[in-house]
Amino acid sequence: MKQKFDIITSTCVPLPLENVDTDQIIPARFLKATTREEKFFGDNLFRDWRYNADGTENRDFVLNNPAYRGCILVAGKNFGSGSSREHAAWAIAGYGFRVVISSFFADIHKNNELNNFVLPCQVSEDFLEELFRTVRENPESLVKVDLPCQTVTNLSTGRCEHFDINGYKKHCLMQGLDDIDFLVQNQDKTILWEQQNK
Repeated sequence: MKQKFDIITSTCVPLPLENVDTDQIIPARFLKATTREEKFFGDNLFRDWRYNADGTENRDFVLNNPAYRGCILVAGKNFGSGSSREHAAWAIAGYGFRVVISSFFADIHKNNELNNFVLPCQVSEDFLEELFRTVRENPESLVKVDLPCQTVTNLSTGRCEHFDINGYKKHCLMQGLDDIDFLVQNQDKTILWEQQNK
């Protein structure tokens, strides 16, 4: 069972780049691992942007800027395009992000995030730009993500937007269940249905 998801209020890490694909999120050379090693993947999130060729930190990249922190990543339009590698969601979760906000997600990556207890919140482009401005002007600005109400609120301006989520995935996040946990929890119902439908 994972940590239950309810309401998260946090500062944000802004990544105002469009069309960030899964190879940029976690480069292909790190895909040899077949199990979810959170620290390994988290340490290599955005590897080629975070580090120079000699392994030193790229001081210009946002994850290396101590002014920006928090468990919410605010990303540009079309986040998670490219290959369907689940490792990209592993890396985002392994780094410590619990929410990604964007104006558009690639469908497979969006589902991979949900399966790894990262909440993708799709908002309007206008609202996304407001979030970028707010965080840029004050990195201490807070954003509230309310899963029960399915809303994202910029607490600096009071503006709020609704986001959509599959009902089953919402239930699993709020109960801290992955797909296997859900099936085990409902095993008696499954057995009863099978007996009644022989």
